[in-house]
Amino acid sequence: MAWQERDLQPDLSPRHFYGAEIRRLRKLHDNMSLEALGNILMFSKAHLSRIESGASKPPVGLSEKLDMAFGTDGLFCRLYELAKREPFPDKYSAFHRLNDRAVEHASYSLSIPGLLQIEPVIRAIMYASASRASDAEIESWLTARLEQQKRLRAEPAVCEYWFILDESALRRPIAGPEVMVEQLSVLLAAGRRRNVTIQVLPFSTGAYSRMSGSSLIMLTSPDRSVAVYEEGDRWGRLHDDAETVVGRRKDYDLLRAQSLSPRDSETVISSALEGFAEDAPRRHA
Repeated sequence: MAWQERDLQPDLSPRHFYGAEIRRLRKLHDNMSLEALGNILMFSKAHLSRIESGASKPPVGLSEKLDMAFGTDGLFCRLYELAKREPFPDKYSAFHRLNDRAVEHASYSLSIPGLLQIEPVIRAIMYASASRASDAEIESWLTARLEQQKRLRAEPAVCEYWFILDESALRRPIAGPEVMVEQLSVLLAAGRRRNVTIQVLPFSTGAYSRMSGSSLIMLTSPDRSVAVYEEGDRWGRLHDDAETVVGRRKDYDLLRAQSLSPRDSETVISSALEGFAEDAPRRHA
């Protein structure tokens, strides 16, 4: 199947304009292919395609190579100073803007919520789920995720958080039992904060409405308006229409009712932690 170049939207952001300039200059240089440019720059065609379309932020060092390849006298180095300030792809920017000013954050996920993940867990999940991403992209996303977490720990509290997570998130040994001991300890500590409530949706619930895999986040702004963000493995959608918000609120209320109380959830998390603590020495035996 022939390689299909992605559509470009240079007016969306500095990062998108940066990518569009790569394509413009490729076309001016005898319609140079991405593969040929990649060979010159020592970058993969797939990675360059994501940068050209604005889906990925340009990594450190690429701009200098582009300026040398195209003879553009520092153009890409100057554009990079603007493009590097955007940590998230555009389709997530609206969500993160709402998240940064929310006064209530309620979420459900099959895994440990991103706002509560420790660095080794974030890194392991990102490398597993974004296998084609470069190390630089992973580090950029990791830095952005850790920066997001600071708001949860702000003093005085600026947002109330409610997390519902599937019990499977507590049992999967991501990055090994030692890491999970630390991760679940952080989860327990977070649940004891006054602005954080954690509920576990136990295996005993059986089948439930959102076990197909999509996560759900409900964000309440200072004006009490509510937006809903749903995310799957390769997609994310932000909703603010009343009908969708009301429907997802009903879904979330049902998940709360099906979950363990915060106190019983703490007991289950502690039990999972103890299991990993027992496994850790045996792993090195």
